[in-house]
Order: sequence, then C-alpha cells, then structure tokens
Amino acid sequence: MRALEARLQDGQTLFAFLSEAEPPPAKADFVLAMGSQDLNTADTAARAFRETRAEFLVCSGGFGKDTAALFHQPEGILYARRCRGAGVPEECLMVEDRASNSGENFLFSKRLLEAQGIFPRTGVIACKPYMSKRAWAAGTKQWPEVRWSVFPHSVCLVDYLTQGNDLTAVLDLMTGDLQRLRAYAGTFQTPVEVPAPVWAAYERLAADGYDRFVIRNA
Repeated sequence: MRALEARLQDGQTLFAFLSEAEPPPAKADFVLAMGSQDLNTADTAARAFRETRAEFLVCSGGFGKDTAALFHQPEGILYARRCRGAGVPEECLMVEDRASNSGENFLFSKRLLEAQGIFPRTGVIACKPYMSKRAWAAGTKQWPEVRWSVFPHSVCLVDYLTQGNDLTAVLDLMTGDLQRLRAYAGTFQTPVEVPAPVWAAYERLAADGYDRFVIRNA
C-alpha cells in the first residue's frame, strides 16, 4: 500500500469530483434526503428544506450495504427523527424506510408521493458530499419528471474526516461510487463522463485495497 499522503491525494481527487453537482434553485417543491451511514446528512436535509423553502421533506432509506450492520432502525426513520430535532415540522416530513440503494431511494419515494397524489416538478437532493454526482445521475434516470439539483457542500476530504468519518470506510465507498458511474451509465443512471485523471486515482486506490464495494468483473 502506498504512503498515506498519496492515498489522501487520490482520495481528494475522487471526493472533489464526486461532490460536484448542479446547485439548487431558490425555491423547490421538495427535498429528498438519501439515507446512509452519515447521519449528518439529516442536518443537511433540514438546511436544504429551509433554504429552498420546500413544501416537504422525504427521508428515504432502509438498510443499505453500509448500514445493515450499523443501525438497528432504518435510515429513513433515523433521519426523520434528526430532522424533527432540527426544526422541520412534523406535517412536512415523510418517511420511506425500505430503500437499500440509491435507485430505490428515488423509485420508492416516487411511489410514496404518487400514492398521496403528489407529483413534484423540482427536487433537491440532500446526501453525503461524495454522493452528489451519483445521486443526481440516479435521480435524473429513475425519476426524470423531476428537475433535480443537489444541496451544496463546502467541505474537503480532510475536513470531512475530522467530522468523525473513517478514512478506510470513505475511500471504500468512494471507489465503489466512482466505478458505478461507469458501470451503471445508461441503465440505472444518467451517463456521467469521468475524466481520465479521476479514473486513474480510482484505479490506484482500488489497487491499494480500497475495493470493498467495487463490482467484480464490471
């Protein structure tokens, strides 16, 4: 395995690329909080709800690949509880607690809203910083009737790690997400071009052993 400095440099390359996203509008119909192991995302969702003057907030997530062994309750329930604590009114909160991957976050949330006769046109995604690009790609493919944007993050990899996030876990998750931008392009996600230097950083990190979530033979 290479020196920590080299791994961090490649990690920051992936983090910066994966965090890029179209900024949200001043007013949006709703916010979709995508569940994960990072409960701080619920705080991001609450800010997005307030700043975009959204009508409601959907907290989506059951148990995913990174939370099945970590949480005792579905991600959506944990997120909603934290959003309530952050001041989001109960009547504006909806919970989707079955999704196990990013595609299901959108598909199951869409069904939840349609069952209540709600058909939004603009949506803001609240997610982990390095999930931004992949979340947008999944949303625009799985729920194309909505114009999607992502609530912005102003954090670098090093600062993100100081918030209590584990380096190995983050690098494992980022390599898996970066690979899926190519592996799922045109099927589960809208195609996203991955620059050669970013792909090279992914390959080096995967070779370093950060390949827990890499799809084999993809």
